[in-house]
Amino acid sequence: MKIRIREASFFARMAARKLKCNTVAAVFGSTIHLWNVSREDFLKRTPWVVHEIEHVRQFRRYGYLWFSVLYLWESARKGYYNNRFEVEARVAENGAFCLDGIEFV
Repeated sequence: MKIRIREASFFARMAARKLKCNTVAAVFGSTIHLWNVSREDFLKRTPWVVHEIEHVRQFRRYGYLWFSVLYLWESARKGYYNNRFEVEARVAENGAFCLDGIEFV
């Protein structure tokens, strides 16, 4: 699976503002958008990388439109932290996860 990483992303910057965070990784489709963290530093943080890969998998499972709608609906109903997609991604962080077959471009 090819996953693109985009540094200094406007999309991630907007997410950082909304979440009131200094550093953010946000996924849209097969691209991980970074704000205030370099690609190199991000890739050193395996749990964070695995969390974002899980979001890429979610996008692939549901498709762009449907995943976006479901994610926003979950966030509106339950908040960011309790959103089921965030819960799944946090579970993935702590599980046995193999990065074989993942190519960052």
